[in-house]
Amino acid sequence: MEMKQYLIDTFKYNDFANKKLLEKISSLLDKDYCIKLFSHLINSQIKWMARIKQDPNAQDMNWWEPVYKLEELESNWDKSLKSWVSYLESLSKEEIEEKVSFIGFDGGCWEAKLLDIALQLNYHSIHHRAQMQTIIRQQGLTPDFLDYIGTVYKKLS
Repeated sequence: MEMKQYLIDTFKYNDFANKKLLEKISSLLDKDYCIKLFSHLINSQIKWMARIKQDPNAQDMNWWEPVYKLEELESNWDKSLKSWVSYLESLSKEEIEEKVSFIGFDGGCWEAKLLDIALQLNYHSIHHRAQMQTIIRQQGLTPDFLDYIGTVYKKLS
């Protein structure tokens, strides 16, 4: 599998897993920290896309704010995800390997390969999803099985 398709597939897997997680978050008595973490995932995808596209407002975007309302999370997640999947689909496999420059946290000019930024967003989603799964368990609910292998394995007998 080429890297472009791997990245798109990984974004789609995270979409599946995060939407399942949203269902469970809605059942929590104390949803606040999970909502904050989920909002952070959305904001991270938005800010990185703004950085890549050289949006002059990217530097002012916050990784942690806004914190969305529970009922706004799915639609905002969908928008941030669609921008990434559409963007990746529009690129050649060579363009995915190219470096992009952006203004970093310190106001300096930085660069990274586009594929590394996309990988970071996907791995970052896995990291925070694990935190939310822990919160779900701490509140007495059983987290859903969201491991990647659960989406691809098949029982033979």
